[in-house]
Amino acid sequence: MFFEARLSDRYTFLEVFNSLLITIALAILTTLIGSFIALFLSFFAAKNLSNERTSKIIKIIVSFIRAIPTILWVLVFSVVANIGVESAIIGMSFHSIAYLIKAYSESIEEIDTGTIDALKATGASWWQIIFQAVLPSTITSILSWTFVRFEINFTNAVAVGAASGAGGIGYDMFMSGTMYFDIREIGVFVYLIFIVALILEFISYFLKNKYLKN
Repeated sequence: MFFEARLSDRYTFLEVFNSLLITIALAILTTLIGSFIALFLSFFAAKNLSNERTSKIIKIIVSFIRAIPTILWVLVFSVVANIGVESAIIGMSFHSIAYLIKAYSESIEEIDTGTIDALKATGASWWQIIFQAVLPSTITSILSWTFVRFEINFTNAVAVGAASGAGGIGYDMFMSGTMYFDIREIGVFVYLIFIVALILEFISYFLKNKYLKN
């Protein structure tokens, strides 16, 4: 698999690269959908911005969603949206929302309550507090958690591509392994996934040290 990795006549390198791009695109799309929805809901999940009852209800729901693996949510939604890319996007986004709500809300709860109380005392509205105090104070944490989720979604997209028939490099691996029994071809796919994972890790390290650190 690793010492004699090569592509067969079934695939060209361009086709494999295109499959890899599909997997990355699936990760990007589900991360964007999840982050936008999660950011809005995290304001209601944070104890210092919302009432305790609303916060507890949201956190209990997202805890249940996070407890179930992403691949199972994809299979659940495949019953409604049919097996394919639609169920993959919905399932991965659904789990991303739950994951990021927890991450975002905990970052928001770490804000100094004195800042929020001061704005309330001046008569600032709820949305003014969010845009003038919450977002400026938590933007680095939010970006950091979002990128972490993107890395997770990339690995999930590989597995989901095979399980739900959503396409991408995961589906090609599945076909090579279970249909064609070409272990050398799987080695090529593994190397490509490993290279992308290393690139993402390097980008994460660079952002944390150059931008998010400040």
